Amino acid sequence: MILPSRPFVLIRHGQTDANLDGIIAGRTEAQLTEAGRAAARALASWDWPEPIAIFSSPQHRARETAALAFPSRRAAPIEGFRERDWGRFEGQPVAVAPPRHQTPEGGEGWSDMIARVERALARAIEDAGAALPVIVAHSGVIRAARVVTGGRDDGPSPANTTPLLFAPTGSGWRESQLEKEQQWTA
Repeated sequence: MILPSRPFVLIRHGQTDANLDGIIAGRTEAQLTEAGRAAARALASWDWPEPIAIFSSPQHRARETAALAFPSRRAAPIEGFRERDWGRFEGQPVAVAPPRHQTPEGGEGWSDMIARVERALARAIEDAGAALPVIVAHSGVIRAARVVTGGRDDGPSPANTTPLLFAPTGSGWRESQLEKEQQWTA
C-alpha cells in the first residue's frame, strides 16, 4: 500500500496511570491522570488550521484525550489506530517488554501492526477529504507511522499530548514537532 502524499498530525494520548507507573498497557484500558487531562485540555487553546478532521484510536485514553483537546468536534474512531497487543506482557513493567521486532506470546507482531497502522492512516487521510487529518492514538502507532513514512522506530517513546506533523517532501517524509504558535502554511 502506498500512503497518500498528504500531511497529517499524530498526537499521543495524555499521560495515563500506566505511563506514570511504567506499566505496559497496550490493549489494556489505562486511565488518564489529572496531568494527562490537563495537557489534553491545553491543546484546545491551540490555533489549529481549518479545516481539520479528528480521528482517534477506539481506546478510552485516546478518545478522552481527543474529546478534551477538541471539545467542539467529534473524533471518528478507527480500529487500526489501537495500540499494539503485548500479549502476556500486558500489565507488566515496561522493563520486561521483549524487543519490538519480536512477537510477544499471545500478542501482535510488529510487522502486522505496521501494516494495520498504514491502512488506518490511508483511511484517515482519505476520509478527511481536503481537511488536515489530526489523529489521537498511542506511542506504538506513532512508531509504526514513522516506519510507514520511511523513518525509524527506535529511540524514546513519543511524548504525551505532543502534536507531530508528518509532511511529504520531494524525497520522502519529514516529521516535526508542532508548537502552540505554529504558523500554518499551505
